[in-house]
Amino acid sequence: MSLAGGRKTAVVLFNLGGPDSLEAVKPFLFNLFNDPAIIGAPGPIRWLLAKYISAKRAPVARGIYQMLGGRSPLVPETEAQARALEHVLGHGFKCFIAMRYWHPFTHEAVAAIKEWGADEVVLLPLYPQFSSTTTGSSLKEWRKQAEKQGLVAPVRMACCYPTEPGLVDAMADLARTGHEEAAGAGKPRILFSAHGLPKSVIDKGDPYQAQVELTAAAVARATGIADLDWSICYQSRVGPMEWIGPSTEEELERAARDGVPVVIVPVAFVSEHSETLVELDIEYRHKADQLGIPAYVRVPALGCHPAFIRGLADVIHRPQAFTGQACKHLGRSCPAC
Repeated sequence: MSLAGGRKTAVVLFNLGGPDSLEAVKPFLFNLFNDPAIIGAPGPIRWLLAKYISAKRAPVARGIYQMLGGRSPLVPETEAQARALEHVLGHGFKCFIAMRYWHPFTHEAVAAIKEWGADEVVLLPLYPQFSSTTTGSSLKEWRKQAEKQGLVAPVRMACCYPTEPGLVDAMADLARTGHEEAAGAGKPRILFSAHGLPKSVIDKGDPYQAQVELTAAAVARATGIADLDWSICYQSRVGPMEWIGPSTEEELERAARDGVPVVIVPVAFVSEHSETLVELDIEYRHKADQLGIPAYVRVPALGCHPAFIRGLADVIHRPQAFTGQACKHLGRSCPAC
């Protein structure tokens, strides 16, 4: 990518976002459930459902965010990743954050990029595996807001990077450390835990589960641990519908029956937030203690791991990441391509 003549490239980091205060919890939840990618009902019905669900879940969610100091850490974590990525990319690049459900919203990022005068825009989801509920939703909102504000700079998008070498190396590095820690209690089993999805979403062709499997297999190989015991599981299930599995709870129960320590590796989360700091660190740790699992080690999210940040920079510089080739060589094509 040439920067001759002071070319300015805006890099937009997509993520879901999180409430920045306890007062923001309910409107954050409303925005989440009012997204047609999350609830596919017609607009008026979806709005009513979102109002009902957000009101019902807000008290429990506020309790979760109280444990995190009254706000989600996702935005500060993403800001740190943005600054680290700018440092690696060097002159001519500036990172902007576009959160889907709370500030800084996509329309705020579009306005800031337009004011900065970007010559081109690179859209980089912080969801390594594509899903219509994450990358797809963020991309749709980006297109809507860019058109609304008249942002005409050329746009390229990296739809997914489930086996990006930097991501894989960083996750394998953290997994090895966790494996070594747990090994004092027996031969550990690595559980690659990802956010779950309703099975109906996958049945419609969403490649998320297949790409999670690609990431986990690549990381397991990259650890270099002989005869590694590992499995994939899914957390954060809500509602009565059938979700993809096995669930993280089910895998903890299996580990207890087998009498093995577990190493939890967040395989689809690249930043710490409520699903890692509360669900994994508190709720599932308590479950593991109740089950008598010999050891429970939770590996940190990738955050600003140097290999991961370099991997993101490589994604930005790699032309095939924006032509559909990233998906095609994996055998898992994304709708974004």
